[in-house]
Amino acid sequence: EPTEMTNREEAEIQISELDLLSSMFPYEEEFIVTDQLAVAELKHFLENESAEMPSSKIQFILNIKSEVSNASMVEFSMACALPFKYPTGLPEITVRSSLLSRSQQIHLNSDLKTYLMQNCSGEPCMLSAREWVKDHASAYIDKELSSFSVTTSNAIQPEVITFTRLWIYSHHIYNKQKRKNIIDWAKELSLSGFCMPGKPGVVCVEGLQSNCEEFWSRVRRLTWKRILIRHREDVSLEGRGHAEIQKQRKFSTLEEKCFDAHGARGNHMDLGQLYHFLEEKGCADIFQMYFGVEGH
Repeated sequence: EPTEMTNREEAEIQISELDLLSSMFPYEEEFIVTDQLAVAELKHFLENESAEMPSSKIQFILNIKSEVSNASMVEFSMACALPFKYPTGLPEITVRSSLLSRSQQIHLNSDLKTYLMQNCSGEPCMLSAREWVKDHASAYIDKELSSFSVTTSNAIQPEVITFTRLWIYSHHIYNKQKRKNIIDWAKELSLSGFCMPGKPGVVCVEGLQSNCEEFWSRVRRLTWKRILIRHREDVSLEGRGHAEIQKQRKFSTLEEKCFDAHGARGNHMDLGQLYHFLEEKGCADIFQMYFGVEGH
C-alpha cells in the first residue's frame, strides 16, 4: 500500500516535472505554461511553511507534430491541468486538432484517459502521455465514424496486424542447443531482439504477434528451471501494413549478447552493461521490470 504523498511532495514533483518539460521542449511552439501565476504560487507554497494551498492549478500546453498515413504532418495540442493531488491524481488532458471530428476527439480523449488510468497513477506521467499522443493520435483521424461501418458490416474487415515485443526471463540459459534454437527460431519467424545467456537469462523477441506467440510456445516446451514472460508490449497497427512493423522494431536482428562479468566463471552477466545496452535501444524502463532497481 503506497504511503500518502504530502501536498508539498506533490508540489515538488509538479515543479520538477515542469522544469523537465521546459528543458526538453525549450520552444514556445512545443511547450508553453499558460498560467505563470499558478507556478509562482506553487513555488511560494513550497518555500514557505505557512503558505496557503495555491488557488489555481498548473496549466500548460504541449504541441506535438505527428505523421499521418500519407506522410503529412498533423499538429495535436494537449491542454493540460495538474490537479493539486497530481501525481497521486491523474492530470486533466484534452487533445485537440483541427483535423479531428467531434466524435474522433471524444474517442481519442477517452482512450488517453484509459491509458493514464491503467499506467500512470502516482507517478509523474506527462512524458508518457505526450508519447502516447504522438504514437496514437493520428490513427483517430482516419477512423471512419462507426455509423458508416454498420451498413458495410459484411464487407471484408481489414486485417488487424499487431506488433508484439516479449521480454522473457529465465533462471539461467547455458545450454548450447537451447541457445541455437532461440536464434534459429527467431530467424525462421522473422523476429528481432536479443538473447543474453548466463544467469539470469534474458530473451527479447519482437515482430508479428502470431510469430512471437509461436516462438514462446516452442521455447517454453524446452525444459527450464524457471521461465516466464516478464513483460509484453502489443501495438495494433490497424491495417497500416508490414512496413510499419519494421518501423516498430528496436532491434535489427536477433543476436546473442554476452555481457561477461569477469571472474565468476564468466557465467554471471554484468547487469550494468545490460542496462546500458537497453538504454541505447530506448528500453531502459524494462530493466526495472526485470530487476526492480535502477541499473546505473
